[in-house]
Amino acid sequence: MDRRTFIGSVAGGFLCPAVLAQQTGRVWRIGMLETTSAALNAVNLGAFRQVLKELGYIEGQNLHIEYRSADGRGERFTGFATELVGLQVDFIVTRGTPAVLAAKNATQKLPIVMVSIAEPLAVVATLARPGGNITGLSNQTSDFEAKRIELLRELVPGIARVAFLYNMSNPFYPPRWRELEVVSKSLGIHPQLLDARKPADLERVFDEAGKGRAEGLMVAADALFQANRKLLAELAAKHKLPAIYQSKEFVEAGGLMAYGPSYADLYRRAASYVDKIFKGANPADLPIQQPSKFELIINANAAKALGIKFPPSLLLRADEVIQ
Repeated sequence: MDRRTFIGSVAGGFLCPAVLAQQTGRVWRIGMLETTSAALNAVNLGAFRQVLKELGYIEGQNLHIEYRSADGRGERFTGFATELVGLQVDFIVTRGTPAVLAAKNATQKLPIVMVSIAEPLAVVATLARPGGNITGLSNQTSDFEAKRIELLRELVPGIARVAFLYNMSNPFYPPRWRELEVVSKSLGIHPQLLDARKPADLERVFDEAGKGRAEGLMVAADALFQANRKLLAELAAKHKLPAIYQSKEFVEAGGLMAYGPSYADLYRRAASYVDKIFKGANPADLPIQQPSKFELIINANAAKALGIKFPPSLLLRADEVIQ
């Protein structure tokens, strides 16, 4: 960098991260505690990296990312969180309740940014002023589950029995299930709980759905299900069970339909939190934000295999139709 550029940067009142790195030799180290592999998370990880790059953080120059994936096995988060702290990263980025809890237990000093969590009040004091070392984004809104039930009912008119696939070892889901039972019944739906905690449980719970005469399926965004999304799509097709998922990733793996927040958008917004904290912001003062971009994704091929035809009303509202 020449003298004129340096003087201009100082005169502007700040040094951008790329300029700062050149002057100090500082390399920022981010630890990512994730639910799935970098390959399965490629789109979201790409969005995160792109925003960081635009903000001046260049991998191989002033940025290094340590990526750790539990691959759907929640018990691995604790060990990985401890490992990241031991590597002396500057920052931890997490996704999902078990990952956030593991990071919180591993450190009360390092900043933690949640890309998404269903119930942020499980780990922070308030949404407006989180306190402590954790901030980030929620992936839920108050009417989220009711909206997904309505979409499933629009696809399958007259549907009365819906199975809900949850991992009840995730501390978020037991209270959410109790809420969902009330919401479902208020909408005229009889809910059936399918509790899967490990990959070996998945085929069993689909058999349970058949015995319970389920006419539709709603799948939670748990780490176990994200890591096994292709298998879930195959099992739903095998059992002729129309299913709605929480993210586009499941539909790209062969699932029928998804409605939920754009995770790529959440990752982009998480990158801006990283930048703010690197520049001196205190996580305790950065409010927890809700998702602002939702997407409806449908899979025409999966519908055809099930003998289902998407109504025009859904096709018109879809953000993307996978053929």
